[in-house]
Amino acid sequence: MYEYAITWEWLAFAARWFHVITAIAWIGSSFYFIALDLGLVKRPHLPPGAYGEEWQVHGGGFYHIQKYLVAPAQMPEHLTWFKYESYFTWISGFLMLCIVYYGGADLFLIDRHVLDISPPTAILISLASLGVGWVVYDLLCKSPLGRNTWGLMAVLYVVLVFMAWGYTQLFTGRAAFLHLGAFTATIMSANVFMIIIPNQKIVVADLIAGRVPDPKYGQVAKQRSLHNNYLTLPVIFFMLSNHYPLSFGTQFNWVIAALVFLMGVTIRHWFNTTHARKGRPTWTWIVTIILFILIMWLSTVPKLLTGETDAAAVAPAFQQFAGDPHFPAVKQLVSTRCSMCHAAEPVYEGIVRPPSGVMLENDAEIAAHAREIYIQAGRSHAMPPGNITDITPDERKLLVAWFESAVEGKKQ
Repeated sequence: MYEYAITWEWLAFAARWFHVITAIAWIGSSFYFIALDLGLVKRPHLPPGAYGEEWQVHGGGFYHIQKYLVAPAQMPEHLTWFKYESYFTWISGFLMLCIVYYGGADLFLIDRHVLDISPPTAILISLASLGVGWVVYDLLCKSPLGRNTWGLMAVLYVVLVFMAWGYTQLFTGRAAFLHLGAFTATIMSANVFMIIIPNQKIVVADLIAGRVPDPKYGQVAKQRSLHNNYLTLPVIFFMLSNHYPLSFGTQFNWVIAALVFLMGVTIRHWFNTTHARKGRPTWTWIVTIILFILIMWLSTVPKLLTGETDAAAVAPAFQQFAGDPHFPAVKQLVSTRCSMCHAAEPVYEGIVRPPSGVMLENDAEIAAHAREIYIQAGRSHAMPPGNITDITPDERKLLVAWFESAVEGKKQ
């Protein structure tokens, strides 16, 4: 059992590393070509069929790049395809989903306080959501609505917000955000695999056969590429969010996800406008900062919207983290809800070492990690994963009151 757990842990690490490597390659090439495309300049000396050109300098040399809007007059001798970065990013991400969330469904995927379902059912829901998401998206793009680029993007935003809400009604907060990222990334990668590359292959086949390629294939591919452009940054946010419980583990996590998509648009708009040499719209950064502050507020002050009473009013006021007469209540809570994993010798099945090296077995250790306990188990529901130890709302309030009262006590 010990060797199995160690092997599984390293397999998860390897999958995550592989995913990061391929994602860097995909996002890097994507961002480069978006910037290149927007920076193209039309000049009179361009060859027939060329749309624009760009001069760039990098690594001690100059590059002269020309773009053909549909295709050159004849097939070039060598053609480099940019597709495998996308494919392997999705494959490695799905592998990580299987290893971490499907293999550890009881711990990371299912929160029985949200929806009491079995691991096989949760996995089937997960898989179905990814597949159905692509089908719905593709049908919308091919519908009459697809001819209105910005109207289509508004509808797609509504779909993404609905999925954000839906995932939080099915899985743990951590898994909900991860799935929202996977849902979006599946659309992006399928755009490459199902639309962009096949359309480019049709153009190449026409060139080889001596036919004039139909420009509609490039137009459709460009629309899908535009969607990928604006979805990239939210996907990165959701993939990183599992390290920040205040983003996914709070009551308004789905609203936070909706605002993240908007931040992706505002940030990309600045880059797109700048690369197109149409100015530097600084207002986009102001909007982004406002949205981020709103996200911070939603993650930490839900009681103003829900009518939740102040935690300090329902729990004892502690003057310090340890040594207070009431501290045994917190210690008892931590020992029953947390220490089966956060111990020198964890007793929870499959856990062979304390997560992140955090041990909570005595007064000193609990006091040393008071802030982490407050954020991950008090202010958010990130811990215990999937609320596997059934920590109650009142117990979370106790942790919040303990930390906040102790901090206030130190200020006095």
